[in-house]
Amino acid sequence: MTPASADLSPQTAWMLAVRDGRDREAFAALFDHFAPRLKGFVMRSGTSGAQAEEIVQEVMLTVWRRAHLFDPHRAQVSAWIYQIARNRHIDVIRKERRPVPEELGEDPGTEPDASQIMALDQETGRLKQALERLNPDQRIMVEKAYLGEMTHHEISEQTGLPLGTIKSRIRLGLERLRHELKGMR
Repeated sequence: MTPASADLSPQTAWMLAVRDGRDREAFAALFDHFAPRLKGFVMRSGTSGAQAEEIVQEVMLTVWRRAHLFDPHRAQVSAWIYQIARNRHIDVIRKERRPVPEELGEDPGTEPDASQIMALDQETGRLKQALERLNPDQRIMVEKAYLGEMTHHEISEQTGLPLGTIKSRIRLGLERLRHELKGMR
């Protein structure tokens, strides 16, 4: 690693490896980092989970195909990828002739700045730490329900646990998370 590259975020380093060397491992790391975040971003405007996953797949394919266009001096990798996602999501909505949600119709100049992106990364880190501090039974249920987007019934079928147990573990886990993250915002 050169001294200049030591100052780069891991995401930027991965993107540059994809851009300059078509590095598949770096792309896999980018995908693992951004795919869940992009899915959440797309779903917040009312898009279904399945359609959001499809959009994310298309966005990440675009990132791979257009990696040569990425310039770290013009934009952070996260801003660049989120702009691709925003544009693709708008295309899908227009194709379906639905009204564009307000937050997607904003001027691209209003995209998050570095401090907002850093704050989001810090919040994500705190959430991961808080999840790790949960009782393992609670953490597993919360992760299945919210990160895995499984229904309580699906979790019950997968684990063999009664619905009441699953609901209790999720409720207790969420209460503990709320307490752990109380002063975050």
